[in-house]
Amino acid sequence: MFTGLVEKIGTVTSLEPLDTSSSGGGGTSLTISDCEEILTDAHLGDSIAVNGTCLTVTEFDRTSFKVGVAPETLRRTNLGSLKTNSRVNLERAVKGETRMGGHFVQGHVDTIAKILSVTPDQNALVFRLQPRDKGVLRYIVEKGYVTLDGASLTVTKVVDGEDGYFEVMLIAYTQEKIVTASKQSGEDVNIEIDIVGKYVEKSVEGYFAGAAGGDFSVLEKMVSRIVEEKLKR
Repeated sequence: MFTGLVEKIGTVTSLEPLDTSSSGGGGTSLTISDCEEILTDAHLGDSIAVNGTCLTVTEFDRTSFKVGVAPETLRRTNLGSLKTNSRVNLERAVKGETRMGGHFVQGHVDTIAKILSVTPDQNALVFRLQPRDKGVLRYIVEKGYVTLDGASLTVTKVVDGEDGYFEVMLIAYTQEKIVTASKQSGEDVNIEIDIVGKYVEKSVEGYFAGAAGGDFSVLEKMVSRIVEEKLKR
């Protein structure tokens, strides 16, 4: 579990293919350096979020650590596009006494999103992003949370549909703390939606499946009635 508050920006210093015959089952071993601040209490097997992806520490020394990235993770995240000297957002797993300044982040990336535009707004930057999996847009709500490359951010705008997108704003302070601020149009970011939305959806579906014998027209009628009442006001 993480908070979405990036602790350190690290540097990828090595990418080594893992032997498909080994226990790693293929994938890539990443070595990430310039992160001594988050390794003072490190242990083998610890979880560290790399660009919002929960990975397990397999080796470490005073200034660097190694993690294995499975083929499935490479396909579903932007970690597959990392190169030597790429910079990445890092956060250690949360402790029980940590203040939850961000939101509950699992480190399980749902999809990647392409940056459509980056627009300055005084000293802030507005990022417009389009998810590869458009289905996640139903969980993204204005003023809600979303995790971009491991950073907890507030959604400022959502547009649904086939060409749907959402926007977030990075204040000047955040721009200095995360690698996402330096990305340009056309680049990809990892997206993790707020898990609360998924639980709510499943609970509502389960309730109506049981109460109405699986007839979701009851829910549709309820929503339609609420919308009609709102439009009459």
